[in-house]
Amino acid sequence: MIEILTHNFGTLISGLGYTLLSSIIALIASLIIGTVFALLEISHKKWVRFIGKAYVEFIRNIPLLVITMAFYVIVPQFVVQMDGFTAGTIGLTIYTSAFIAETVRAGIQAVPTGQMEGARSNGLSYTQAMVHIVFPQAIKIVVPSLGNQFINLVKNSSILAFVAGFDLMYQGKIIAATTFNTFDTYLVVGVLYLVITMPMSYAMRYLEKHWSRA
Repeated sequence: MIEILTHNFGTLISGLGYTLLSSIIALIASLIIGTVFALLEISHKKWVRFIGKAYVEFIRNIPLLVITMAFYVIVPQFVVQMDGFTAGTIGLTIYTSAFIAETVRAGIQAVPTGQMEGARSNGLSYTQAMVHIVFPQAIKIVVPSLGNQFINLVKNSSILAFVAGFDLMYQGKIIAATTFNTFDTYLVVGVLYLVITMPMSYAMRYLEKHWSRA
């Protein structure tokens, strides 16, 4: 294990960098997209709700690999060329956004309806009440679930290995193929994934405890 790490340190760190970059981009983008579709799902307009629910149900029931391969194989043929990293990150973003949408929607609906009614009776518009009153409470409620989604996102970023995204798993595959030391290579790769996910897990636990005390 130590030999694999020392002899391929630069390659592994490069893969770790690509994994972190893809995860950060997908995390931010999926949170924005997921929140938008969560708001669509709870709209008072039936056709708007339909759009939100259709997106969530459609994406959630398609494997991540299929979504990623669609952007890697089909989109370049008919729309625009993109490399494996871009295709993998987009696929990861779209896939994760559907789960975040359901998480955020559940959080918003868990906030007592009196909060919105009270805000509206005090002169706030629906948007103002949602942004300043309801949404902050909803986020506190769904922190554990969002944390799980973010950790799953990092682990799911290994999908980039299937489209030559130069991520940590892809580099691990290359090292394993050249050294014929599969066990030690993937053991090192697993440890490096823990280096990313464990701090995220502890950070989410801290936020959950801090906000529960508040």
